[in-house]
Amino acid sequence: MISRIDHVSIAVKDQEKAKAEHFFRDILGAVAGAGMADPVSRFFWQIYSLGDLSRLEIISPTASGSFLDGFLSRREAGVHHITLQTPDIRKAMTHLEAHGIPFFGFNEYPGGVWKEIFIHPRHGFGVLIQIAEFEADDWLGEQVKFPAGTKWQIEKKENGAALIFAHPGGGKVSLELGREDLARLAEKIRELLG
Repeated sequence: MISRIDHVSIAVKDQEKAKAEHFFRDILGAVAGAGMADPVSRFFWQIYSLGDLSRLEIISPTASGSFLDGFLSRREAGVHHITLQTPDIRKAMTHLEAHGIPFFGFNEYPGGVWKEIFIHPRHGFGVLIQIAEFEADDWLGEQVKFPAGTKWQIEKKENGAALIFAHPGGGKVSLELGREDLARLAEKIRELLG
């Protein structure tokens, strides 16, 4: 039902957004991905990638009446929700219903690029859980993903090479191997193709 944890979402007051972006981007090295304002829900969101596979989202209200107002009235900032990726939102909904887990907020964005539901913190052990169906690479910055159709790359390093693979959850994952490991890998590949 769940493929993986996609991201943790951190809510900040609008005046704090620049500080949060500076902290994650400039100090911790996060790479900005997709982001936009949602005028209906009155908030702004920005996805950031950290390292090979980790992502976080910074969300902030853009006007009064945002769904974030209540959350931010009790704190300056904090973890708002976690997002879990599913390959099929309808199957996830059926699975939750079969197990008596209530959910709310089904939404499908135009073109089906993002379909989501939420599990309230009272049913998610104190955590607001977003379950969403989407293609992860659609939301990542170009620096952290491969061109379409590319599954792997090899980069020469001083004492070996880095094997870089497209990750099914979006982005890339890198594994550095020394010369001995590369020789064993090449031998195993020759055996498999033999």
